[in-house]
Amino acid sequence: MRFDRPENPKPPALAKPPAHMDRRGRGRPSPAMGAVAAAALGLLAPIGCSGSSQASRQQEAVPVTIGSVVQKDVPVEVRAIGTVEPYSTVAIKALVDGELTRAAFEEGQDVKKGDLLFSIDPRPHRAALEQAQAAQERDAAQLKNAEADLVRYKDLVSKDFVTQEQYDRMKTNADALAAVVNAAKAAVEDARIRLGYCTIRSPVNGRTGRLMVHQGNIVKANDVPLVVINQISPVNVAFSVPQQQLADIKRFQKAGKLKVATAASEGESDPGAGELTFLDNAVDVKTGTILLKATFPNDDRKLWPGQFVDVRLRLTIRSGALTVPSQAVQTGQQGQFVFVVKPDLTVESRPVVTAGTFEQLAVVEKGLQAGEKVVTDGQLRLVPGAKVEIKTAST
Repeated sequence: MRFDRPENPKPPALAKPPAHMDRRGRGRPSPAMGAVAAAALGLLAPIGCSGSSQASRQQEAVPVTIGSVVQKDVPVEVRAIGTVEPYSTVAIKALVDGELTRAAFEEGQDVKKGDLLFSIDPRPHRAALEQAQAAQERDAAQLKNAEADLVRYKDLVSKDFVTQEQYDRMKTNADALAAVVNAAKAAVEDARIRLGYCTIRSPVNGRTGRLMVHQGNIVKANDVPLVVINQISPVNVAFSVPQQQLADIKRFQKAGKLKVATAASEGESDPGAGELTFLDNAVDVKTGTILLKATFPNDDRKLWPGQFVDVRLRLTIRSGALTVPSQAVQTGQQGQFVFVVKPDLTVESRPVVTAGTFEQLAVVEKGLQAGEKVVTDGQLRLVPGAKVEIKTAST
């Protein structure tokens, strides 16, 4: 078979390329894409400018206040919250029954030892005393007669005019009457004491509280208190410290009395130094603390029973300790640190070890040297190597 080929065949028509491609199939930018590219280039220019401005801002000095590392003698103290307690408390009660005829003081009045407080109607007790005295005189007369009979019987028994049994009976009777007389004397003394209880006097120097029973009421022996007297000059301050500090307290207490200071509130003058006078004989197992008491003269009455006060127990004096303002010490993930200002006014972050505070000063055991400058305010904007501008210097 033979196939006939057509003469001069025409090549097939090529498809028309899309508008965004050239004849070689490569893309060409459209007007919209050009506008997007121009906008992107416009955004890149400010970014580059902001980076340079941020770098310039990092070189700006940060305003800070500074303080100095000072070497000084610093007290070693134990701080706690204490409660003021009366040096002694006396609840005045009646020791005899009767009518309260007088209260010789005003509520809240200062009284001295021996001052009259109350009077109870003495008439029943005076009558009881007179009755006891009369009984004593009667028994004494009977004893005198029995003793005279005993003397006569002693002479008669020696002459065998009476038997020994009769003499012994007379002697027994005289001894019994002597015992009765002694009992009568005791009854007289008891009546005299009860009569004395009708006058109630203050047993201590102190301050009276609220009057519990007023004049005209009937009081009973050992019943409710008539008034409570608190001795507040001197006064005690009770406070508790952790048991971990017990060893140091005992060690420094051997060298002498430990001084204690208190402050009732901010800005109040010091009520005077006291002394540690009591150390409890056991640690409280519930709280892990031990109770202490300090005694203050309190002549000016600045400490008042029931008042809460800040207590500072001074153990010793640390000589030549390095101190910085307490606000200079910061706490980070690696512990405590300070920003040290170098001579070129850049800062260095330096770790430190502190050993407590005293009057807004932190005692530094390790990490600083005397005379160095540290940042006390403005630390939040600082990084190591940053430049600073000193505003003021704190002491």
